[in-house]
Amino acid sequence: MPQHSHPRPTSPYRPLRAGALAAVICVGLAACGGATVDGAAGGSSAASGGTCGAVSIAVNPWVGYEANAAVIAEVAQSELGCTVTKKDLKEEVAWQGFATGEVDAVVENWAHEDLKKKYITEQKVAVDAGPTGGTGKIGWWVPPWMAQKYPDITDYKNLNKYASLFKTSESGGKGQLLDGDPSFVTNDEALVKNLGLDYKVVYAGSEAALITAFRQAEAKKTPLLGYFYSPQWFQSEVPLVKVDLPAYTPGCDADAEKVACDYPTYILDKIVSKSFAESGSPAYSLIKSFTWTNEDQDLVAKYIAEDKMTPDAAAKKWVADNPGKVQAWLKG
Repeated sequence: MPQHSHPRPTSPYRPLRAGALAAVICVGLAACGGATVDGAAGGSSAASGGTCGAVSIAVNPWVGYEANAAVIAEVAQSELGCTVTKKDLKEEVAWQGFATGEVDAVVENWAHEDLKKKYITEQKVAVDAGPTGGTGKIGWWVPPWMAQKYPDITDYKNLNKYASLFKTSESGGKGQLLDGDPSFVTNDEALVKNLGLDYKVVYAGSEAALITAFRQAEAKKTPLLGYFYSPQWFQSEVPLVKVDLPAYTPGCDADAEKVACDYPTYILDKIVSKSFAESGSPAYSLIKSFTWTNEDQDLVAKYIAEDKMTPDAAAKKWVADNPGKVQAWLKG
């Protein structure tokens, strides 16, 4: 998601064009806000010969990712005897940990071709561990009541005539486009500019804040245009309606300053450190084999975000209810 941004979106959340991350300033992983780098060492400490040892999984800040990490950690601990440390890190910061040995795995990556080039191709400290089985979609969305009352609002060409509906105290006299966490991959400021839209991007600050805003907008029938993404459990509670931006074509988002097209459909995947992949740890085989659907992820995410279960409890419930899928991962 991105952060999917994603969305995003690009993350959630994803929730998210690769390379459009907000700057993250830190001297080292241990110094970054939100990071928890205490506990076990990374993949370099994993024992050879099939024993598991210690595994460090990055947790990026959207609940769908948290669901992936929780389920993988539960299976690794209960079935393989691993010692799992989950570290709360934003996307770009997590990738820095591949080189230092502080991060073994990123378990929901939304494209990030720039980071793949840097850490996989150039530095050779990370490798692709295959798809998660999910697909991600980032975009601009409105609450259902707006699409019903203003059916043409779902075409970006009509957004300017509705801009006054979306004015807020933070939007400087323009319509507000509400984004999430500034670290989510997003093209939104460039899109507003390049599509000639009378809007200003305002950051809600988190996935949770976006969900609260959309929930209130639907309940109170107040206007809201916002960045959002799928997979995301909230879409089953409030079926947001996507605004059509100019169709995505390969390469249309290559220049971050000139992008004027919709977000692509993302094939979500996993990235691990090269040392972890070569360590002999069965946790690597588990992560490589791990695949599930958007619906699987949304269910665990709902347990966490809506039902207020702890991630560990949510993962235990899903694992207990899906033994066939878990055994398939363990068999590779």
